[in-house]
Amino acid sequence: MMTETARRYGGSLYELALEEGMVDEVLAQLREVLDLMKENPQYERLLAEPSITKKERTQLIDEAFGSSLWPYLLNFLKLLCEEGYISELRGCYKEYRRRYNGDHGISEAIVTSARELTEAQKAALLDKLEKMSGKKVEMICLVNPALIGGVRLDFEGKRYDGTAAERLKTLRSIIRNTTV
Repeated sequence: MMTETARRYGGSLYELALEEGMVDEVLAQLREVLDLMKENPQYERLLAEPSITKKERTQLIDEAFGSSLWPYLLNFLKLLCEEGYISELRGCYKEYRRRYNGDHGISEAIVTSARELTEAQKAALLDKLEKMSGKKVEMICLVNPALIGGVRLDFEGKRYDGTAAERLKTLRSIIRNTTV
């Protein structure tokens, strides 16, 4: 669930990038920053540490990203840090991405299966989703062995669940509710 803070800040960053003609570059740079923070979770904790002054924390951002980021994005990171919202960065990215996808006719599909889909299965599913929606689709494939078999698809605000785990759950419910 995205917070109102993330929605507001991420949306504001998107509007600024749009005005400056930098939406693609900022999206890529935001992704890089998040990837670095994922690889180094202690860095995000350091930026949120209240015992370190705001000035020292913003200097850490300058040292880490300095000239490699669009100046407004660098200032955005510093603002999040100063306001104590650095933990909202992932949500800001999600809102930015949501706005970007909407403006570019892109839909995101999250496909979860019990085991890794083959490249042919991924390609066939992507083709079907693009034809069905009339949009470019970016597909994220996840593996969850607990699903037993089948595929669960989260696409355009709907969930399509064709997993064996869901079928078993439905069957259990039918059996419990059936009187003999």
